[in-house]
Amino acid sequence: MLCAFQDAVPNIALLGSGGGQRAMVGLLGSLVQLDKAGLLDCVLYLSGVSGSTWCMASLYQEPDWSTKLETVKNKIIKRISGPGVSWTDTLAKLKKYYYGKDIFSLTDVWAVMLVTTYVKEIDECKLSDQWDQHSKDPFPIYTVIDKQCKQREEGDPWFEISPHEAGYSLTGAFVGTSSFGSQFKNTTKKQDEMDMLYLQALCSSVLADEEEIWKWIKALLLPEIKTASEKMRQDPHSPPTDECYQVLLNLVDMNLAVLKGTDPSALDQSIRTTLTDLSGGQSQLICQLEKLNDDKTAGKKAAKQYMMQYTVDVCNYFSSERKLNSWPFDLLISICRCIAQWIWGRHYNFLHNMRDEAVPAALLESETRDYIDAGLLLNSPYFSVLRKERDIDLIISLDFSESDYFTTVTQTAETCKKLKIPFPEVNITSEDVKKPKAFYVFKGTNTPTVIHIPLFNVSNCGDKIDAWRKKYGTTQVPYSAEMIAELLQVSGKNFTINRAKLLEQIRVVAEAKYFQAQERQI
Repeated sequence: MLCAFQDAVPNIALLGSGGGQRAMVGLLGSLVQLDKAGLLDCVLYLSGVSGSTWCMASLYQEPDWSTKLETVKNKIIKRISGPGVSWTDTLAKLKKYYYGKDIFSLTDVWAVMLVTTYVKEIDECKLSDQWDQHSKDPFPIYTVIDKQCKQREEGDPWFEISPHEAGYSLTGAFVGTSSFGSQFKNTTKKQDEMDMLYLQALCSSVLADEEEIWKWIKALLLPEIKTASEKMRQDPHSPPTDECYQVLLNLVDMNLAVLKGTDPSALDQSIRTTLTDLSGGQSQLICQLEKLNDDKTAGKKAAKQYMMQYTVDVCNYFSSERKLNSWPFDLLISICRCIAQWIWGRHYNFLHNMRDEAVPAALLESETRDYIDAGLLLNSPYFSVLRKERDIDLIISLDFSESDYFTTVTQTAETCKKLKIPFPEVNITSEDVKKPKAFYVFKGTNTPTVIHIPLFNVSNCGDKIDAWRKKYGTTQVPYSAEMIAELLQVSGKNFTINRAKLLEQIRVVAEAKYFQAQERQI
């Protein structure tokens, strides 16, 4: 009988979609009210995408956070409503990232540039350290996607990271979390485990904007470069730092000009003249500007492609001439190269050169893989909990998306149908899209039950859904303390008004599982 009872306990997963700070605060408010409803301890897995992972990272700083959620909530709200991280600490953290790993990418920049703006801290804890600290909490699963798999539409794009393991959800290929990012080639080349600040950046790069990054470099990093150049000028063996600084400043401005569609020819001429002088009159291997100016044939896309090569050429010049190989010049050159080639979340591929027929060939070939925000493919972490081994009975999907609130569940249903993964059929009416309700239930035969809860709906917002969505945009500046308090209340209301419905669905899946367990016993 004990065995039958254990088998009857339903496996429930709670999913938080992406959605910037809206998702972070929305998930927190939902969890708080779920706890007050006495249902939080029913949840076995908590999985998130993008902004929801910011909430998760904050929660799991506290061992057994679900037993003291009100206290933990107040601590989080006080932090994210307070002052941000200082520029001194930001730059020091960026320096740690730059010198502390083999592969530096824009995700490192994004961590200190954007994530700290919202979470207001530099969290250097490691995910694997949480292995035995959360016996009373849902098991956390952070999700990203494999960029190459997404672009080529091959292999397995769904990638998950937990305190236990990191790897491809549907393929079942994993490595220990503390070893993720290390190189396995004959012997292991160990890399430090990523910290929680970087993990949050890895999960939330969907907000990345090329122009904004260049502006950030110009406003914050270049002044630091100028200060460094003034100090280096006192060293008779240093390169002509003023000229080098001017080239890098012009290179940043030239990229901004191309993105804005303005004429960059004067900047180009200045860069070429300075590089020619620095090289003693030798010609430079920089592609010609005429290609960029021929808008009729080139177009904006081709112009950006040209500018990418131009930027890489300038960076390669400084690298090959061994100029500016000291902090922070070397950092700026590396960032410029990463932006030009749009390198995000690059890590050594732990599957490289393996021989396993169960693993798609696409995952074995390259020495490195790039991991990016899962919201660029699917803005909810369904596939992390749809692994057969997890045997999920009930999925509670919280949708904080900027797009319509049903894309995640309808897209998941379509993908599951193609991949032959059990998932209920999803039908959404045009009226629901315009005026979403607060609680949807989708069921099927031999599939998990899926409960879908849009953040803003007719029950908690009345006829002002669009106004709420606009007020709490997913890409705007950090919310004020008043906005945070209001959003906590609105998101929590979804569980206040739907407690009875949720409890009923939990009861239904529990009874179904109990009868299945009894039948197996017989």
